[in-house]
Amino acid sequence: MKTIHFLENIQIRLDNYLVSKLELTRNHIQGLIRDEYVLVNDKKVKTGYLLKENDVITIRFKEPAALDIKPVDLNLEITYEDDDLIVVNKPSGLVVHPASSYKGNTLVHGLLHQVENLSGINGIIRPGIVHRIDKDTSGLLLVAKNDFSHNELARQLKNHEIKREYRCLVYGSILESEGKIETNIGRSSKNRKKMAVTDVGKKAITTFKVLERFDGFTFLSCILETGRTHQIRVHMSYIGHPIVGDPLYGPKKVYGNTGQFLHAYLIGFMHPTKKRYLEFTSLLPVEFDEMLNKIREKPVL
Repeated sequence: MKTIHFLENIQIRLDNYLVSKLELTRNHIQGLIRDEYVLVNDKKVKTGYLLKENDVITIRFKEPAALDIKPVDLNLEITYEDDDLIVVNKPSGLVVHPASSYKGNTLVHGLLHQVENLSGINGIIRPGIVHRIDKDTSGLLLVAKNDFSHNELARQLKNHEIKREYRCLVYGSILESEGKIETNIGRSSKNRKKMAVTDVGKKAITTFKVLERFDGFTFLSCILETGRTHQIRVHMSYIGHPIVGDPLYGPKKVYGNTGQFLHAYLIGFMHPTKKRYLEFTSLLPVEFDEMLNKIREKPVL
């Protein structure tokens, strides 16, 4: 159950407000409201209810349908492992955890095969999963092996204490050597599969540094100061430099078939029990390296 105190002195529809706060689809949220999983001041309201200052919103989430998740040998690359946690190098194309809308193999299926213990905080669908990266994003992901570690890593994540650096290839030449993008990000009102820069979304901050420039492309390092859904993809598109290979936020016609050229290159955190800072990096996938070598053959702008 989640409780939200609405303290803003503005009028906004309940469903629109929850879309920006929960990052769920409008249909999902409207269904929760209609089925009385969402109450305002302990009373049933309609989806178009206009929130007033000091309203208290209470949300109960529906229990997910039980899924039969069996271990599958996916030969996952484990970068680091001890009794408390795992750092796994997720390949592009692999979904992190199952959902009612996705029945294929996921990172969770592979973890169940390779790892004896996983935290149970997120239930049977997302055992051990502290945070996610997109299906077509590769790179490092933290997984908790017990509930204590999961809670501590989740706290660090919430407080922006976990360092996460990504490498990406974007369209166009970014003239600045480095920069900072600070906006709000929420669900797009035009396409519910997309996130967008909005007035009522959650604060999102991405800093970037140019690593290499090419003819028509730029290779970047991006550091997340916040962790919104699709954050780097949205921010790069917002400044006019969408990530190469991303059909959702960039051109529909993409290079290759490996998804967006976005890689979770580095993760750093305070170990929950050892109480010392750990940091790990991951090499770019072969396809990413091949793409860089290919465009390096063209003259630099």
